[in-house]
Amino acid sequence: MEKQNEVVVFGTWASAYCTRVEIALALKGIPYEYKEEDLTNKSESLLYYNPVHKKVPVLVHNGKSIAESLVILEYIDDCWKHAPKLLPEDPYLRAKLRFWANFYDQKFMASATQIIMSRGEERERAIKDFGEVLKVFEDGVKKDIPCFDGKNLGFLDIVVGTIACNYEAFHEAVAVIFSPETNPTFWSWVTALKNHPLMKEMLPPHDKLVAVMRQKYFQSA
Repeated sequence: MEKQNEVVVFGTWASAYCTRVEIALALKGIPYEYKEEDLTNKSESLLYYNPVHKKVPVLVHNGKSIAESLVILEYIDDCWKHAPKLLPEDPYLRAKLRFWANFYDQKFMASATQIIMSRGEERERAIKDFGEVLKVFEDGVKKDIPCFDGKNLGFLDIVVGTIACNYEAFHEAVAVIFSPETNPTFWSWVTALKNHPLMKEMLPPHDKLVAVMRQKYFQSA
């Protein structure tokens, strides 16, 4: 098993949830070892460290494992307390950021999945439904979060950016689901996130991601 006094990340290159963990560690300046997993042939180490879900990402710190990307982000911030902080000290604002991160992962991704699985008029309805979910998220974040300009990465920036910044690949492989005309605030935020140096460095290659999306979504459709 993994050595003590090390940080190890088990992940897959195309997973936005795994990219979240790598960005958080890089932002904090924490050295780590990355282990790429083949999810069609999971390693004994992955099954040992995440016996419940048997999924990535998994962070192993001093031989102890933490699973689920949002949980891992909070662990990183709590364990390495130096700046930059991912979450603020204010309990109310922390709670709001957690709320919108959970909303994003649950509602946003479920709506995107409906688009992937549908065709024709059904897909048009799914895109409309997605737009309504995105509008709720956009308006809620504008109301609850003082600043989300994408210049200084925090908890919600990482959660949103690692998925939304791949929108060009999704648009090419599946369908166009948002634009500066339909969601100007969200578009501006995502554009700023895409331009952040760490996002540029950590996000998967566009062409490679498009190929994976097409293979994953349309071979199983």
